[in-house]
Amino acid sequence: MNERQILIVEDDPQIRNFIQYTLKREGYSSLTAGTAQGAMSILVRERVDVVLLDLGLPDYDGLEVIHKLRQWWDGGILVVSARDQDREKAAALDAGADDYLTKPFSATELMARLRVTIRHLGRSSGTPQSCVLRTGQLTMDLDKRLVTLEGQPIHLTPMEYNLLQLLFRNLGKVLTTKTILNEIYGVGYGTDTQALRTLTAALRRRIEKTPAVPQYLITEIGVGYRLADLG
Repeated sequence: MNERQILIVEDDPQIRNFIQYTLKREGYSSLTAGTAQGAMSILVRERVDVVLLDLGLPDYDGLEVIHKLRQWWDGGILVVSARDQDREKAAALDAGADDYLTKPFSATELMARLRVTIRHLGRSSGTPQSCVLRTGQLTMDLDKRLVTLEGQPIHLTPMEYNLLQLLFRNLGKVLTTKTILNEIYGVGYGTDTQALRTLTAALRRRIEKTPAVPQYLITEIGVGYRLADLG
């Protein structure tokens, strides 16, 4: 049995049962709630590592639930919703969700997204982290300020380095353009994404063998960017 416990917050019994069955088959224990209030009650009294949260709950809007949770709870939040507009995904991620899964989805995709959320949860805990970050053949040594690809050093500009470090520290997680702009350029920069597009294109030319078909720096169209977690 996997030690992680998952809370499924979903008001549709069929979807809730499907998710619970999938989690049980994969060795995860789970709890369920059909409302936001029910979920809050469980979180107060039970240990929960990840919340699978439907945005369309009968008592509270899911975005409001994310905002409330992030005021006092630091576990993983994987949004599961039929709302597929880019702005809805971006709003959920900006509110504090770790990832977004659009209905309908397969059991395979659900588990892949859940594993990424759990890995991100481990990196976000209070435990000390290694100064060497790695995904696939791409590494980043924070102490030496050295980036290598397949063992060969890569020269990055300060802005490229800052962007890669931000993505590495959120490995596997989608970061919205708003989040990246605030972190890289500052909160007063505004919403012009042209500079960010130019920066990501430049970084891709440094770290990708084929920038037009990126392996590491993935665009989530209409939402933001993700550094692929390749182990």
